Amino acid sequence: MLINYKNVDIFHKDGDTVLRGVDFHVEEGEFIYLIGRVGSGKSSLLKTIYCEMDIDDADEAVVLGHDLLTIRQKEIPELRRKMGIIFQDLQLLSDRNVYRNLYFVLKATGWNDKDAINKRIDEVLEQVNMSDMKERMPHELSGGEQQRISIARALLNSPQLIVADEPTASLDVETADTIIKLLREISLRGTAVILTTHNRSLLNKYPGIVYRCNDERLEEVTNAYNQMQLSEEELKD
Repeated sequence: MLINYKNVDIFHKDGDTVLRGVDFHVEEGEFIYLIGRVGSGKSSLLKTIYCEMDIDDADEAVVLGHDLLTIRQKEIPELRRKMGIIFQDLQLLSDRNVYRNLYFVLKATGWNDKDAINKRIDEVLEQVNMSDMKERMPHELSGGEQQRISIARALLNSPQLIVADEPTASLDVETADTIIKLLREISLRGTAVILTTHNRSLLNKYPGIVYRCNDERLEEVTNAYNQMQLSEEELKD
């Protein structure tokens, strides 16, 4: 099991409750949606997974073999190297081209052999159909192309898990569809994917496990969703 949360409580730094009693489990190759209104806790849950937010109380909170209740600050980079993170604001380095963006990540995570680095960059760019964009600067790319580079960056260290916060935000319908299709294909190759979204049509087209954040609780609603028992109002942000 890649993630095992049992009875996890999450709070904002000011003490306000985000989520209580979270039970959340992720296995290899699963494709998981987190849905819910804005402010319901979706992004906060993701942030606990890569230790951007602390878990205040839990019976168990394990991510990729690391106990988040006892993890030390110096261990967090090791945990993050096992996962790929796709941020809502992309966070590409604007002062360097696509190749240098990816090169920077590999060097920062311990890669030293230049031939191996070049090979890995070529591999991930091919996976996202961006092989001809190595020399482009981020500002020369469309929003969808930048998101593909963000996915390539997340794949660099062959992660067991990818977490993506609103990866289709601000993208047009066709481009959003392409991005979710790509992430779905990645999950089918064995990498678990967790993503937040408010786009119901994508859930219909690319089915996965569905969790909903609502009233400070996280509940799995896959079966109910598939049976169309959730209303439009319940599902929208």
